[in-house]
Amino acid sequence: MKKSAILGFLFIAVLSFAQGIQFESGNFASLLAKAKKENKLIFVDAYAVWCGPCKLMVKNIFPLKDVGEYYNTHFVNAKIDMEKGEGIELAKKYKVSAFPTYLFINGDGEEVHRTLGYVEEKAFIQFAKDAEDPSKRLTSLKKKFEDGEKNPEFLMNLAQLTMYNDADFTSRVISKYFEAKPELNQQNFQMLMAAAKNTGSDAYQVFVNRKADIVKLIPENTYMMIDKNIKTNTVMSKAYNKETKKFDEKYFLTETQKFLTKTESEDLLRKVMSSRALKDKDFATYEKLTLEMYKDYAGKSSEELNEVAWSFFENVKTKSSLEVALKWAQESVKKNENSANTDTLANLYNKLGDKTNAKMWAQKSIDLAKKEGGDYADTEKLLKSI
Repeated sequence: MKKSAILGFLFIAVLSFAQGIQFESGNFASLLAKAKKENKLIFVDAYAVWCGPCKLMVKNIFPLKDVGEYYNTHFVNAKIDMEKGEGIELAKKYKVSAFPTYLFINGDGEEVHRTLGYVEEKAFIQFAKDAEDPSKRLTSLKKKFEDGEKNPEFLMNLAQLTMYNDADFTSRVISKYFEAKPELNQQNFQMLMAAAKNTGSDAYQVFVNRKADIVKLIPENTYMMIDKNIKTNTVMSKAYNKETKKFDEKYFLTETQKFLTKTESEDLLRKVMSSRALKDKDFATYEKLTLEMYKDYAGKSSEELNEVAWSFFENVKTKSSLEVALKWAQESVKKNENSANTDTLANLYNKLGDKTNAKMWAQKSIDLAKKEGGDYADTEKLLKSI
């Protein structure tokens, strides 16, 4: 009897801690089958392990009782890392490029609704209710737009929902929003900038046409810098062939020199080629180009130097190159000492076999992280392993 009572208590205790969203295990095909059988939608938390807002949702929102009660009753719930396993292909299929993204998918694998980012409890439950209401789903909202809806609030909301998965459509929505010539403010300007991906987009034309109003919000030199960035991104997208994975360097130089100096264009080409080599895991080319770019690094910012030093730590094995990366990290610390660049310095020292300096800088990074209120778990692991 005593044993039964203990087991009963444990069972109740487990139930009390099981509040919140209960996520299913299994592959995506099994989730689709279950959703179809139960006539439910699949709710997918499309996340990445490094994503801060993703972690906050797991900590603050997913465990809540009211959230769990609604989602567990109405949906088949799944958490899928979009950068591992079948998540990689799912990210491509459903155009997930920002994290966290929340998808609602029917049993046939069709997406019917989505949103993204950190969402508070009430809004998160309302969002789920909208997914179940055919008149409020993203598919219905898009149709409403195509039928001529011009309400500014509706258009802004629709643009926010489609921003990261349908750039062309979002650009059209933003253009329609600005047809009413609303007063420019920080919110609609930020949406305009997010939608103006290339010089051929409707949103970019708004950016050009409303220059006089925009330079009242931002300095004109900032406007010109943004304009250069949009033009550069347009050239880059045309210079790179995704199918052959080849980059047309001649085209890039010719087109960018229409709005950049020859030196700026050549420097940018090296940066683009270096970034492409890293993405393609061509580490030898990445190493060579990056060393050329950062031969003179005195004028680089602390953040940029830390970023490239860490990238070398992760991807480069040549001792002489790692010693150069060490100098970048040292310069980064000299310009602005913080937990991030001191951690980079510690890792580089350790990789080069200097255990004494590795320990010293790892401890320094931990101390700084405590003051900054940051995460230092990985640095602590490094310190213990030395």
